[in-house]
Amino acid sequence: MTVNILMPALSPTMTEGKLLKWHAKEGDEVASGDVLAEIETDKATMEVEAVEEGKLGKILIAEGTDNVPVNAPIAILLEEGEDASAISAAPPPAAPAPEAPKAPEASASPAPAAASPAPTAAPVSAPGGRVVASPLAKRMAKQAGLDLSALKGSGPNGRIVKQDIEAALAGGVPRAVPALAPAQAAAPVAAAAGPGAKQLADMLGMAYTQEPLSKMREVIARRLSEAKQTVPHFYLTVDCQIDELLRVRKELNGRFEGIKISVNDFVIRASALALKQVPAANASYDDSGILLYEHADVSVAVATPNGLITPIIKAAETKGLSGISSEMKDLAVRARDGKLKPEEFQGGTFSVSNLGMFGVKDFAAIVNPPQGAILAVGAGEQRAVIKDGAVAAATVMSCTLSVDHRVVDGAIGAQFLAAFKKLIEYPAAMLL
Repeated sequence: MTVNILMPALSPTMTEGKLLKWHAKEGDEVASGDVLAEIETDKATMEVEAVEEGKLGKILIAEGTDNVPVNAPIAILLEEGEDASAISAAPPPAAPAPEAPKAPEASASPAPAAASPAPTAAPVSAPGGRVVASPLAKRMAKQAGLDLSALKGSGPNGRIVKQDIEAALAGGVPRAVPALAPAQAAAPVAAAAGPGAKQLADMLGMAYTQEPLSKMREVIARRLSEAKQTVPHFYLTVDCQIDELLRVRKELNGRFEGIKISVNDFVIRASALALKQVPAANASYDDSGILLYEHADVSVAVATPNGLITPIIKAAETKGLSGISSEMKDLAVRARDGKLKPEEFQGGTFSVSNLGMFGVKDFAAIVNPPQGAILAVGAGEQRAVIKDGAVAAATVMSCTLSVDHRVVDGAIGAQFLAAFKKLIEYPAAMLL
């Protein structure tokens, strides 16, 4: 039987994507692992590989198509011995994709319409394992708010088909818990705030040019709005004298050929070691309990043309300055090229955002959920300080810790900053 190639969910936040390019064309023989297409996700451009052998029988979504929903069929794969006639014999898989954002039509699936009078029932959340279901069954389940993972399919290889959905509706199978999408939940707030930027500019005759939102920018806007609205932030700032750090950095870079350690590499290393000294700060909040992480996986903010992304130095407390430096350079280059793998930017236990290279003195960053804290690093600058009772000049760097108060209390945050300050001001301690 034919196999539908579906738009994959390449990150936890991805609900739709843009099909940038096809690497295979209709009629090509493909093997498992062959690259079929490139997909733009909310964070990067990813390659989609074939998971089965066969012939690419039909491309359903043209390259360049935006807003393709996750799990929508994008192509049909013919298995061994099948030809083009098998495509016409198979149920049409492409219909649900373009109709997904629209209100459901009563004639398309009368049973769900009768059982669920509200056509805006929330989509079913993706279960942990893959559920095999026909496109029509997925659409019917979505409209009715059914949890596909609770159903048993009667189709080939346990595939859930239309009849299974109709039987479930008739038998009263529990439905998925409805939940407003973030954009829907924020709609009343946006409406109360008045006209949007575009509407106001049009009303007032203000000249402008408009750029379309990238998937990354859409997700950044949604996640940061959620973080600021739902995470109770508080902020702690400490000033670090970094003259000794700058001296050590200059000596290391001059003494060892091929090594170019940055101030940010010291910050990453010091953050990781401080998290190990104050493990209560290396934590996340969850309704089921507080998660205390074994390793300090430090996410580092990197600016890209499409927006901010945070590649991760995993188990940073186990790596030296040279290792952190080379790994960070590689991650930053691939982040800007959109070539990071999902596991290289998803997760992390703590974040660092450094704007010192732009001359920013200090700032407060937004916590990156589900992490419990983020460190905002400003520029090192000459300031007057008191040393031995006298005024002296020193290079001072202000660092502000933004904290999720649900998981990290003020005293814990202060202990972390104290440990971080000691390491930054006396970098030889990072060798202990």
